Amino acid sequence: MSDAPASAGPSGGTPARHAPGTPCWVSLMVHGLAATEEFYGALFGWEFRPGPQQLGPYVRALLDGREVAGIGQLPPDRHLPIAWTPYFASRNADLTAETVRSCGGTIGVGPLDAADAGRLAIGSDPSGAVFGIWQPAAHLGTAVSDVPGTPAWNELLTFESATVAKFYRTVFGYEEEPVVSADFDYVALHLGGRPVAGVHGLGQSLPRDRGPHWVTYFQVADVGDALDHLVHLGGTVLKPVRNTPQGRVAAVADPEGARFALLQRPS
Repeated sequence: MSDAPASAGPSGGTPARHAPGTPCWVSLMVHGLAATEEFYGALFGWEFRPGPQQLGPYVRALLDGREVAGIGQLPPDRHLPIAWTPYFASRNADLTAETVRSCGGTIGVGPLDAADAGRLAIGSDPSGAVFGIWQPAAHLGTAVSDVPGTPAWNELLTFESATVAKFYRTVFGYEEEPVVSADFDYVALHLGGRPVAGVHGLGQSLPRDRGPHWVTYFQVADVGDALDHLVHLGGTVLKPVRNTPQGRVAAVADPEGARFALLQRPS
């Protein structure tokens, strides 16, 4: 995490339509939906209501009545990595999916309609990291940000930043801002002059059991208290708290192994 995380949307008022390329939603597919709801409900204060069921049982997580994330249930015979997946806004999911394919990525799901909510596709970049595409209709995406319990930042952990950043630049129109450092491989992806996501090249330090993957940062009021609560709920601390220019950060996993990060912004 190097550049300043930007808010994913407004923190008050009517939800705004996300600009194309903006991370607009995060979703998690798990085997135990009820247990996962209990974990995140206790950790972040989320409540849940049913969402579109095109891909199986699915709920939307709400914070004070406003949608922040989605959680779905995998079929028993699907043994996919349990991971949070960021969705990037698109005016035309079919066209974006075609661009993904033409740039060396793959599309594994869709494009398909999610009832009247919108149109989605799930794909992977040339390095294999999975992400989603969201063309909004009734559902615009994450409706609140910059408060505890909301997605604060999305960062791609991959082998090297330059090639894969070019892929996302071509697909979503980002501007790139590399960190100039001999020993730190990082590119911030910008839209309209503000950072919206990051690409961190880890080389051989990338976890072999996961490969390239996106990590979602969730904002918390106090990262120490959140870690204690997470462990009590059955989660795991992967990397202890560290101080960054953007705040205090810790890498964690939920009881099914989905990795994410906790971010306490500077007071």
